[in-house]
Amino acid sequence: MDELATRAGAWLARTAAPAPERHTAAVVADRFDRITWHDTYEQSAALRDLAAELGDHHDRHGHHTADLLTDVFLAAYKTGPKLREPAAMDPSRLVNHRIMTALMESPEFAGLRRETAGDPYAAAMAVLAQAAALRGLLERARDAQERGERARRAQRAAETAATAVDETLQEAAEEAADEADETGAARAADAVRRAIETAEAAEAAAAAARQAALAAATAVPGIRATARSAAARAAETVRREAALMRAWGVGSGALERMPFAERARLAERLRTGRLAEWADLIGRFRQMASGERARKVENAAGELVGVTLGDDLSRVIPSELAHLGLPELRAVFAARYAAGELMLYDSRGERTTGRGAIIACVDTSHSMYEEGPGGITREAWSKACALALLDQARAAGRDFVGILFSGPGRLQVFRFPADEPAPVERTVDFAETFLGGGTSYQTPLSAAAELLEAEFDDTARMRGDIVMITDDDCGVTEQWTRAWNETRHRLGFRVFGLVIGAPRAAAADSVMEALCDNLRLIEDLTDVHGTADLFRVI
Repeated sequence: MDELATRAGAWLARTAAPAPERHTAAVVADRFDRITWHDTYEQSAALRDLAAELGDHHDRHGHHTADLLTDVFLAAYKTGPKLREPAAMDPSRLVNHRIMTALMESPEFAGLRRETAGDPYAAAMAVLAQAAALRGLLERARDAQERGERARRAQRAAETAATAVDETLQEAAEEAADEADETGAARAADAVRRAIETAEAAEAAAAAARQAALAAATAVPGIRATARSAAARAAETVRREAALMRAWGVGSGALERMPFAERARLAERLRTGRLAEWADLIGRFRQMASGERARKVENAAGELVGVTLGDDLSRVIPSELAHLGLPELRAVFAARYAAGELMLYDSRGERTTGRGAIIACVDTSHSMYEEGPGGITREAWSKACALALLDQARAAGRDFVGILFSGPGRLQVFRFPADEPAPVERTVDFAETFLGGGTSYQTPLSAAAELLEAEFDDTARMRGDIVMITDDDCGVTEQWTRAWNETRHRLGFRVFGLVIGAPRAAAADSVMEALCDNLRLIEDLTDVHGTADLFRVI
């Protein structure tokens, strides 16, 4: 009896301390982290579909994929994610813990978190980008997961046996108080002995099963290589989408403020739109234009093409200025200045930056589908240039208008007032719209002149800029030309012409030459710097 009392005392001492909590989440998270995951999951149909798919294929074999997806999300989302110790994990989640360990220890995962930390949408993208790897790992970990489930059942059996020991000890104590006969005491002691032996056996079985489950989870084949590959793929996916957004003028701040569903719809549209494959070109145009804005100097002379006569003292050539150093020639200098006959550096149509609206007239006739070097279409180049002009207008606080045109009477106008936000959806609408048909100069230029006329009437603002982008040559009537020149003189706007891949339309005797202050031929569609000086003067 003394021996039994000693065993019972030892048992009570061992079970007096609370059992350690077994966690089903490998990544340590607080309530706010879990709320973020829940909100993101509810907003993302793709996440819910992935969870349902993995659950159908793997949870019936003991996999707890919902917890695994939560762990992958939180590891990408949290600034400094931490893993629990394996000993703190529920045995059925040891495979999840092993997968997360391999993932978070990979150098590629550190690169992924630079793109996703603090951004629920990007973290959700990272989960989806790793879906194929997770499927493969779960399939290869089937045996390990089944061992984990057996360990979980063994642990529950040990807990049930421990409860039985407590109940048996309590019953034995009550019987000892009520019965004085030795038979009753022996019966109670025997019950306690059997309960303790059962519990100790269950404890040993649970410990052995847990060790087997941990060893199996550690030995899942290819887990490190798969985790590294998955993290690298996810990082590339997130970076590519961020670059796509930046190319279309959506910065990181705007993305963080954008509702999840709206951001998902926009990303899908940008990935699948007609000009999605030219995002790199759009980004390079915008980057070039931004650099030129930084270099812009007010009253810059522009592109020098020779010497002319005039009275602009900021452009006087050095030999004329030398006359001021000789007293006897100062009177000559003054007389030539008064007559406007000083020799000046001449520039090709570039004046002080305008103040009115910037209007991009973009040809969308069938010929604009033609590809140039690098497979870039004329349409893609012209739309990328126009989007850079939109940025130019926003940076200068000027209105922007995009006019898409083709044949006579066919045009579509997209307005972007300076005092209103420029919704990216409308920007994409402008970029994706294509009218087809022939080409008419009069249709878009008349519309542009009317817009500048209305702007002048409303705000007295002059000196707008029209950029005409086309790949075709067509005529204009004499009557229209007279009205055009009168309006142009009265409102003081400039006309810049960009002719894409059509030397005849940019020739010295062409209609475009007569209509434009500054005309250039664009032949290399991979080069965005052919228009660099344009962004310095607009």
